[in-house]
Amino acid sequence: MKKIGILGGVGWASTVDYYRAIAKGSGTFFEAQGATSPLPVPPITIESVTQAHTRSLRGTPGDEASWAAFDAVFRAAMLTLENAGCDFALMASNTPHTRLHAIRRGVNIPIISILDEAAKATAATGATSALVLGTTVTMQATNYAESLASHGIASNDRLTDTEIAEMQAMIDEDFYSGGSDKARDRLLAFCKRHATPDTAILLACTELPLAFPDHIDDVSFRAEGFLFVNPSAAHVAAALDLALSDEKAT
Repeated sequence: MKKIGILGGVGWASTVDYYRAIAKGSGTFFEAQGATSPLPVPPITIESVTQAHTRSLRGTPGDEASWAAFDAVFRAAMLTLENAGCDFALMASNTPHTRLHAIRRGVNIPIISILDEAAKATAATGATSALVLGTTVTMQATNYAESLASHGIASNDRLTDTEIAEMQAMIDEDFYSGGSDKARDRLLAFCKRHATPDTAILLACTELPLAFPDHIDDVSFRAEGFLFVNPSAAHVAAALDLALSDEKAT
């Protein structure tokens, strides 16, 4: 099995869920091959950054230089994972993927992009339009829209600053420590204002899927009349495919 590097801490609840999902997914694979307990799990190293610190280092959209300190923290974490012998890495967070092009510089192991995996997962649903929900950085950036467009999917127009701030507050206040009924209700109310049943809603903050514990490992699912795509689940699935590629080839 290939060794996985996880850059976590942004935030901790989603980091825990990435580890759980990888371990569970690996167990399911090996159980199907006839393995018995303890079921194998790929070797994993987690490098956890401090969210309060990285939040303070966020730059200004369109100003590359203003992101230098932010990029440096994530690049250093990736190099730590590389030096730990990881064969590839993934960031257990959507937000820093807006800076993936810069974070990758000087890193010699592959970094799986949640943007690419989410776009492929959305295309697989057959949807032609999408609503991207996430942090302020994610919703202000064009990265998701560009990835979706490459698969023939139209992303929503940029929401107002007030609406984006509302989503960021929801993540900080209701999702930081995990999901809850209150968090789910608040998220669904937002979806009802901005999406139709035919729109694929991307839960593009790794905490948001925690609102749907029954679907936490589903790449896409329907709930409350909406079609949701879980980029985190798509990300984990891609990591497992790569980590277990040698076993799948035998």
